[in-house]
Amino acid sequence: QVQVVESGGGFVQPGGSLTLACSVSGDFFRILDIGWYRQAPGTQRDLVAVVGLYGDQLYGNSAKGRFTISRDNPKNAAYLRMNRLNPEDTGPYYCNVKVRTNQHDPVVDYWGRGTQVSVSS
Repeated sequence: QVQVVESGGGFVQPGGSLTLACSVSGDFFRILDIGWYRQAPGTQRDLVAVVGLYGDQLYGNSAKGRFTISRDNPKNAAYLRMNRLNPEDTGPYYCNVKVRTNQHDPVVDYWGRGTQVSVSS
């Protein structure tokens, strides 16, 4: 069993900054990718950013140039630094992790319950 918990969401004015954290715990051999996704009302979950085991990063179009994803492997955690936020960034942000339970079994996905980000004046 693997637990994924997000934190750091809240209310911020346009142009402000916010940092989200994703903490992973439980039984696993190794965490591979850690990603952040946003889901606006009535829409699918869209990629914000993902970081691989060795720090390789991929960003969604809305995040490019404004957000930075990073990870701390000893802490089993990842972070999303969001700068120059605008109202379109509003929504629940979900952390997705891909893990191996052992050295031989296939990769398994886990999701957190989300943390809310609200950008408004």
